[in-house]
Amino acid sequence: MASKTSTININVDTEIKDKATTILKGLGLNMSTFINMALTQLVKRNGIPFEVINPTPSKEMLESLEEVNEMINNPEKYPRYNNREDLKKALLSDD
Repeated sequence: MASKTSTININVDTEIKDKATTILKGLGLNMSTFINMALTQLVKRNGIPFEVINPTPSKEMLESLEEVNEMINNPEKYPRYNNREDLKKALLSDD
């Protein structure tokens, strides 16, 4: 006996759809197959089959970003090296 199918109409941001389509094509899938896979996993797991989070940068990441901005805004405070040997010497020196 053939299974019944239903149609789902959804609105999706065009840019997201285009990027997703490109990724799926590279995986040998189309949007319909992916959505069917996702819905099947939703049912099998009795929940969303992937982690849903609101990513928040860690304290270390925020500090690193501040440091990078400092270096970009004040390049004169930071040494520059023209080659690996000069960098290696600077790293190995006791200064």
